[in-house]
This record gives sequence, structure tokens and C-alpha cells, in this order.
Amino acid sequence: MTEEDIEMWKKPNCAGGMSFSYAMLKGERGNKVILAILSDVHGNMNALEAVLHDISMKRQVDAFILLGDLIDYGPHSNEVIARIKAIDRPILCNIYGNHEDAIIKQNYERFSSDRGRKSAGYTRQILKRESFNYIQNQMSEDACLEFTVADRKCLAVHGSLDDRYWGRIQPGDELNDYYIYDYVFSGHSHEPHFFEKYYKVENLRTRNRKKTIFINPGSVGQPRNINNHAQYAIIDTDTESLNMIKIPYNIEEEMMSFSERQDLFYRDRLRIGV
Repeated sequence: MTEEDIEMWKKPNCAGGMSFSYAMLKGERGNKVILAILSDVHGNMNALEAVLHDISMKRQVDAFILLGDLIDYGPHSNEVIARIKAIDRPILCNIYGNHEDAIIKQNYERFSSDRGRKSAGYTRQILKRESFNYIQNQMSEDACLEFTVADRKCLAVHGSLDDRYWGRIQPGDELNDYYIYDYVFSGHSHEPHFFEKYYKVENLRTRNRKKTIFINPGSVGQPRNINNHAQYAIIDTDTESLNMIKIPYNIEEEMMSFSERQDLFYRDRLRIGV
């Protein structure tokens, strides 16, 4: 799979009037397309390297889906962006998270704590020009992307359709706005999930049901599900098989890289995964 296999063009709206890019990916094995889904790296280079090594050694991946928040909290925002740029597979989806949005716009009002606002301000100070350029030119500012993979209609959103940057999708939510999609990929919560929701439709072939699969891969670099491993997901679009993967990485080395100017709360929580 090469960059030439991906076509991208503008469509009129995503989730209520915002522009988005549409991409179509055709697999080398017909409808069998293997996607690596990563979210919320948060400047954790050791975690990202562990995930990418696991993918390169053990997985046959056609393309990547990146669900936002590459930066902030961790000490390696610039290094994470540089490593993402070096990925040797197509990046089908690369959307803003709330941290890219807040830091680029210098709007920190929605962070729930002073340490969150200070962390974002510090990250903005240390970001290199090439990191700014990558965020502004290679990531989708809308935090929302519709695309088709092997005839499956997909939505990627950092948060939710109600709040693309700060919202979250959870099992048990109403989720009626998502029935048109076959797959919904989301991040932000730092808690992995996989569930299927069935909607009533007029389709005798499927016994009047329509299925949408919801996937949150968890967080690569700031997990909050009481598990300190780097977390990501692999999906096979043909069989709908999903592998939620948790990879050990060198947490102590990452923690040692934190600056004294950073709030050590974000360092210490890595040890437990909360």
C-alpha cells in the first residue's frame, strides 16, 4: 500500500457544517484492509516507539488512523511528531485532538485545572517550527474525518459529534447520530472500548437491522484505565476482527525525560496508568 492508493478531496460537511476530507483506501487483498488505530500519544516517545516496533514486527498493516492529541503532557512532543512523519505506511486519518486545537489557538479555557493550562502553555513554548507546521498543515483541524475503507463508511472523531474536541463516546449513550456509519473511531477518553450498536432500518436482508461498530483504542502515551501499557488497536475490515493491544515500554526512561518546568503529576501517573 502506497500514498498513491489514497485519494483525498473536500466534501461539504462533517457533523453539522464543518468541512472535512474524504479518503478512499483500497486494500491489496480486496476488502481485507488492516488498520492500526492510535490515539492520545501525548508526547510519550518511548510508548510510541514500542507501539510502532510491535506493529513493524508482528502486524501486516495497510494504513494508520491517528485520532489526535499527539502532543502535550509528555516531554517529547517534537520527537513524537518527527517519528509520526517517518511512518512508512499511509496515514489515512490524522485529526486534531483538543490539545492541538488549544495549543495552536492559545485557548486554554476548557482545561479543567491550572496544571492542564500550564502544561499546554509549556508545550506551546517548546514546540519547534516544523512541529507547528506539521500540526497546521498535515492534521485535520476539524478533529473529525469521514472516509471509506473497502466499501465501509467510517467516521473518525477525537471526541464526539456533539463536541469534536472535548466530548466522548461511551457505551450506553444514545448514539443515534452515528447510524449511517459502519465504523466509528474515537479517542479522548484514554479508556479503550469496543462495542456494536444495532439500529432499526427497513432492510429485509439484514432483518431490519443496521450495525455500527464503535472503537476507542485507548491511549498510547497517557492511559487512564488502570493499565500502564502503551495501548492501540488493529482492525481487519473484512472479518471485523479487532485486536486491542497493550504493549510494555520503558516507563522509567520516559519519566526521567520530564523537565522541571513540567507538572510532575503527568509524569507520575504513567507508572500506574490513571
